[in-house]
Amino acid sequence: MTNHRIALIPGDGIGTEVLPPAQQVLDVLGRRHGFSLSYTSYDWSCERYVREGSMMPADGLDQLRDKDAILLGAVGYPGVPDHVSLWGLLIPIRRGFRQYVNLRPIRVFEGIDSPVRGARPDEVDFVVVRENVEGEYGEVGGRLNSGFPDEIAVQEAVFTRAGVTRVVDYAFRLASERGGRLTSATKSNGIVHTMPFWDQLVTERSASFPQVEWDQEHIDALAAKFVLEPARFDVVVASNLFGDILSDLAAAVAGSIGIAPSANLNPERDFPSMFEPVHGSAPDIAGQGIANPLGAIWSAAMMLDHLGHPDAARDITDAIVSVLAKTDVRTRDLGGTATTAEFTDELIEHL
Repeated sequence: MTNHRIALIPGDGIGTEVLPPAQQVLDVLGRRHGFSLSYTSYDWSCERYVREGSMMPADGLDQLRDKDAILLGAVGYPGVPDHVSLWGLLIPIRRGFRQYVNLRPIRVFEGIDSPVRGARPDEVDFVVVRENVEGEYGEVGGRLNSGFPDEIAVQEAVFTRAGVTRVVDYAFRLASERGGRLTSATKSNGIVHTMPFWDQLVTERSASFPQVEWDQEHIDALAAKFVLEPARFDVVVASNLFGDILSDLAAAVAGSIGIAPSANLNPERDFPSMFEPVHGSAPDIAGQGIANPLGAIWSAAMMLDHLGHPDAARDITDAIVSVLAKTDVRTRDLGGTATTAEFTDELIEHL
């Protein structure tokens, strides 16, 4: 029996409440498909930061290095600035393990009403491929003259040929396996250096994928089309900032950010990849047992697919479809009254 070593980082807020349901589902699938998972849990969080002065220990990456995958709950809590929590945990893992692809599938399920009139089940099903380790979220820059009238903050975007090429290639390959269509997000009419460079590299790489039909859209127009014509998209590739914003918008179009999953991938598998729901720590509902576990469970399905168990991953997504289409069991963010545990039990029954 294949055993996979999984690092669990519950993190903050509802992160500690949605990972146990994901584990329950994973264990059911392991028994069914003949693999096992051994878990190592880490208390790396804002609570740890308040207690010890750091989100994770100095050798945190070394502790994770031998794992096959990382399952993360959520990061962030009131009292700890977001840039402290993210740059103390999430971003070092992404960059230290070269997880340069952030993969965010978007799907409108039957049984969940989208706030967008034209977003219908079985028609909206696309993926945002976000560059995950450079771009606008660079570390180059600083602040000068703090507290004075001439205070200045400088933030530099960093786009490299290697960094853009590898994520664009991944997106083209994914599009060739899906519907054969790719859209590149740009803003080359206003950002004079990095975005024309991005466009140039997308054009160059497209020659290696003649089977993929592709176009490019300025980010502002693209955001509007996500709302007006969400069914037209298949694979969307974007820089770090643009991909971050577009994928959250798309999750809202799908009906709830509480169901949205994501994967931080090192496609070469030199390092472990990390899987996490998009919803964040939601401190306003933390501790009440009402968090939607779907984002974490769907993220766990993506993890299984990455670990070489596509049939098990499909079992999870099929169960999600079944629960939403055939029952009225919903957590509060979806208009229901079910607790986290009740929704999880219903999903496992459908499995």
